[in-house]
Amino acid sequence: MKQDQNLKNIAILGSTGSIGTQALEVIRQHPDRFRAFVLTAQSNADMLIAQAIEFKPAYVVIGSREKYEDLQFVLHPYGIKVLCGIDDMCEVVSHADISMVLTAMVGFAGLRPTLAAIRAGKDIALANKETLVVAGELVTSLAEKHKVKILPVDSEHSAIFQCLAGEENNAIEKIYLTASGGPFRGKSSEFLESITKKEALKHPNWVMGEKITIDSASLMNKGLEVIEAKWLFNLDVSQIDVIVHPQSIIHSIVQFRDGSMKAQMGLPDMKLPIQYAIAYPERLASNFPRFNFMDFPNLSFEQADKKTFRNLALAFDALNAGGNMPCVINAANEVVVAEFLNNRVGFLQMSDVIENCMAEISFVVDPTLDDYMETDRQTRMYAQDLVTNKKY
Repeated sequence: MKQDQNLKNIAILGSTGSIGTQALEVIRQHPDRFRAFVLTAQSNADMLIAQAIEFKPAYVVIGSREKYEDLQFVLHPYGIKVLCGIDDMCEVVSHADISMVLTAMVGFAGLRPTLAAIRAGKDIALANKETLVVAGELVTSLAEKHKVKILPVDSEHSAIFQCLAGEENNAIEKIYLTASGGPFRGKSSEFLESITKKEALKHPNWVMGEKITIDSASLMNKGLEVIEAKWLFNLDVSQIDVIVHPQSIIHSIVQFRDGSMKAQMGLPDMKLPIQYAIAYPERLASNFPRFNFMDFPNLSFEQADKKTFRNLALAFDALNAGGNMPCVINAANEVVVAEFLNNRVGFLQMSDVIENCMAEISFVVDPTLDDYMETDRQTRMYAQDLVTNKKY
């Protein structure tokens, strides 16, 4: 059956996570514009089944081999093809009918399917910041080669992207990534010594997945966004700054060479940047809540505390070092966040492990994809050993 020319087929990698479920909310609001053509999940088979029955994708991909047969059995009557594993995911994103791939997987796992989609000429709505953190030069050069657009979904990078609309010939002097400061804004190192997982997961403004919420609490999320911004907008490190904005209304700011500044504002709701990315360059009507100035009569800004929240400083160090160092910091962080969530490492000790990995893992100046894969593997092993044996 011939598809409606205006219908955009979207592959959502990580459809059961926070970004993936919100993307499906956007698609639910605009069934005449978007179709969920591929849905993927690592292990949440129950939610993936529910999504597949509602949205009727052509394909679903489950990462967990143990859940594969169950999905096949349940979805067979619906005519939905069930695939399994990263190799199948990398293959299905090249399907001729796919218009765009939304990469909403968490962590390093998003790199291979994103590269596969780029090689197939698919535009990318990028919510998996780790893809650019780990292999920014490789990803951006490949996107240029295949004439692929990378449209940011992170609220901060979406804000910058929106501020740059119509400014293609005007040089950026600086960008300011805004950070809420997380649940521990203004707290001392002494206070952070004893905080718990439950406390760290209470973000003041955003509803997100566990990993990104912990990253936000430690300011690593902002550090990863700094690295991502360098590649998305072709910036030098000196052109990127971070400011704390507790209300999360101004999502980021661009300063131009004449001194003027543009900011993108809105309520903290990820559905807006998701919709902007998948509908670009059109702005679709939405029923999202509207910002009211009277609800936020005062917007405030503070300097980011890189001394207490060392992850932000370490991210800048990794970006300055270049090579495979951002890959090291990402891999180490993924390990320590998982261990923190399992109550096996303290909040401040996460930074200790990351810094140790940056000092000990072999530095590669011009890494290939194989180098990134090996760096990720070695770093994870080393970080896990540090945590398990409390060597930090």
